[in-house]
Amino acid sequence: MLSRLALVITVVAALTGPIKAGNDDGDGHGGDHGEDQKHKYVAVFSIDGFHGSDVEKYVALRPKSTIAELLETGHEYTNAFCPGPSDSFPGTLALFTGAFPRTTGVWYDDIWDRSLYPIGSNCSGPPGAEIAYDESIDFNSTQLFSGGINPDNLPKALINGQCVTLYPHQRLRVNTVFEVVTSKGKQTAYTDKHPAYDLVRGPSGTGLTTGYFPEIAAVPVTVNDTITYDTLHVNAFLDWLNKTTPDNSEGTLSSIPTVFGGNFQAVSVGQKTVGYVAASNFPFTPDLLRAIDFVDSSLGKVVAALKAKNIYDDTLIIIASKHGQAPIDPTKYGKIPPANVTDAAGVPVTWQTSDDIALIFLDKQSDLQAAVNNLNSNRAALKINDIISGADLISQGFGNPATDPAVPDIIVAPTPGIIYTKSTAKIAEHGGISEDDRHVACIVSSPKLEKRKIDDRVDTKQIAPTILKALGLDPKELKGVAAEGTNVLPEI
Repeated sequence: MLSRLALVITVVAALTGPIKAGNDDGDGHGGDHGEDQKHKYVAVFSIDGFHGSDVEKYVALRPKSTIAELLETGHEYTNAFCPGPSDSFPGTLALFTGAFPRTTGVWYDDIWDRSLYPIGSNCSGPPGAEIAYDESIDFNSTQLFSGGINPDNLPKALINGQCVTLYPHQRLRVNTVFEVVTSKGKQTAYTDKHPAYDLVRGPSGTGLTTGYFPEIAAVPVTVNDTITYDTLHVNAFLDWLNKTTPDNSEGTLSSIPTVFGGNFQAVSVGQKTVGYVAASNFPFTPDLLRAIDFVDSSLGKVVAALKAKNIYDDTLIIIASKHGQAPIDPTKYGKIPPANVTDAAGVPVTWQTSDDIALIFLDKQSDLQAAVNNLNSNRAALKINDIISGADLISQGFGNPATDPAVPDIIVAPTPGIIYTKSTAKIAEHGGISEDDRHVACIVSSPKLEKRKIDDRVDTKQIAPTILKALGLDPKELKGVAAEGTNVLPEI
């Protein structure tokens, strides 16, 4: 019988195969980076949903805010983009692997894979299964602390004739920043919105010294309740800086973590429930502004704690967004039932993931052209902006569904503001590939940096090699960086 770690390594190797190492570490230099160390700690915070344009609007309203203070000794990347699709999972992985879905293999938290097997199966019959790594895999998602991941709720993989349960971190094809840092004997900590963010542990499962994953699905979807939820994350940040871990954590710390961070959910919920004012420059509604004020105040608490510990000057603070949210302009909002897209394809569809995008897996890939033709005939009714398939999927960097079981056959991108949903509770959503979905905030701050506004196009995947570079580690230790040639953020 294989040990758990050996089994993990076997699964990863079988799912991914070898990744060719690059000759460059992403910053134009090879070799050891110990002499380049500028910081002892890196703190990474995702303000989920926060757009690049939101930074400017907020600082104009709150010139004495924490974000404004951080920008005084920081670089603001005004033209930063998260992955497409802009789901939380690929958005998170970009920050910590240096790669996009074509390399990580992770497209969405609820998606199809042609090579895997369903929950509860013995890996018999033809492969192909829904891969849901959301609150549905918890022991009890109605509880704030759900008991963690129930292995009975996980999909299966057939590896060397053995049917194996596949945890979220085993789904990932490349390693993470957290794995690189823990391999050096350093400690790490991360918090996010449910236990499936086990994902950031990386394929080895060893990336986190401690993880803290209260269940967001147990919280009512309002700004007030989400602020209360996010406060748990903030308290975790402060505990970690005191070398302690909150109750219900997975693993414990004995030192201040070298890399730590997590997400804020309140802004995303504010965008989905109250959004922006339909006026020039789209001002924040009062509840959305309150959510941003809460995040800013929380960042202020972290900054104060870093200063109290006398490590502020040695800490690189990164503020980014896993994803944006669409639409910013509330007059563009509209919804269409996802079944309408499935029906319009006119051929058997195995699976469709829908938000402000539709990712379609066909029963038969030979039906591709017929499905594309049928969808084109329904462009007006479905408010379709683009249909991406075949050679376009490959040329636009999404991957090849003929050779990669995780890549959808068709991406349907609606006109900005349209959501493929039956829900009446949301006025915005993410997951798509529009400007509002992907053009996100990106700030890197340290007393060792000069104030700069950088307008070059960058991707949030460049944050991962930047983290390692700041710590004096080699960015090319990240397989995603090597595979995609990901550069460190400019002017760091």
